[in-house]
Amino acid sequence: MSRKKQTKSRKKYWLIPVAIIFSLVVYIGITLYFQLRQEDETKFLLYPGFGIEIPTGYSIHGIDVSAYQQYIFWPSVKNMKEENVRLSFVFIKATEGLLNTDKQFRRNWLKSQEAGITRGAYHFFLATKDGKAQALNFIKNVKLSKGDLPPVLDIEELYGVRPETMRNRVKDFLNKVEETYKVKPIIYTNASFYNHYLGEAFNEYPLWVAHYFEKANPSVNRDWLFWQHNSMGKVNGIKSVTDFNVFKGDSSDFAGLLIK
Repeated sequence: MSRKKQTKSRKKYWLIPVAIIFSLVVYIGITLYFQLRQEDETKFLLYPGFGIEIPTGYSIHGIDVSAYQQYIFWPSVKNMKEENVRLSFVFIKATEGLLNTDKQFRRNWLKSQEAGITRGAYHFFLATKDGKAQALNFIKNVKLSKGDLPPVLDIEELYGVRPETMRNRVKDFLNKVEETYKVKPIIYTNASFYNHYLGEAFNEYPLWVAHYFEKANPSVNRDWLFWQHNSMGKVNGIKSVTDFNVFKGDSSDFAGLLIK
C-alpha cells in the first residue's frame, strides 16, 4: 500500500512542471496573437490633412482622378505634404467605351505634368463593346511621353456579358494598346472581380488593385504594383474626395516602370 501511495504522489509531482510548461505555451501563444493583431491594426496611420488612414511601409503615394473631381488646381496637389507623405503620381481618366473622352482629361493631362507629378492615363472599359475599337478610342486621345506611366485598362463590371466574352474583349484591347505603345498595359480592377473573372489568364499584366478596408494587403492571389486603398481622401486643390493609392516598391522600381 505504501509503494502505491508513493507512486501516485510522484505522478502528481510530475504533473506540476507539465502544467507550468503548458501554461507558458498558452501564454506565449496568446501574447504573440495580440502582438500580431496589434501590428496589423497599426499598418494604417491617420493623416488628418488627407482625412484618411494611409498604409505605412510605402514611400510612393498617388491619386486617380476624372471629371468627377471637376477643376483641379495642380500646384496645390503637388505641394501638399503631411509628415512623410506627399503625392507623387496620378492616374487620369482619359476615355470610356467606343467614343467618350473624359471632359477634364486634356486639362488634367497637361496641368499635372506642368506641376511635376508623374501622370498616367486610363480607359474605362465597357464589356458590352468591342475591345479593339475601345483601344482605338484610347490611342486616338492619349499621347504618352517619356516619364509617363504605362496605359491602364479599368475593368470593373460584366454588364451582363458572359465572362469568357469579356476576357476576349479585354485581351483584344490589351494587345492593341501594347502593340501601339510598345509597353505592357496595367490592369485596374477590384480584388473580387480579378479573383472571379480574370485570374491566371491575365497574371502576366501589371496589376493595380482596389481593395478598401483591408488592413494588410489586397486579397488577390498574385503580385500587384498599385493598391487603391481608399476612395475618401482629401487633397489641397481638389474640392471633392479622391481615390488614394500606394506603389509597391521603391523609387528605382517606380522609375523602371515609366515610359522610356
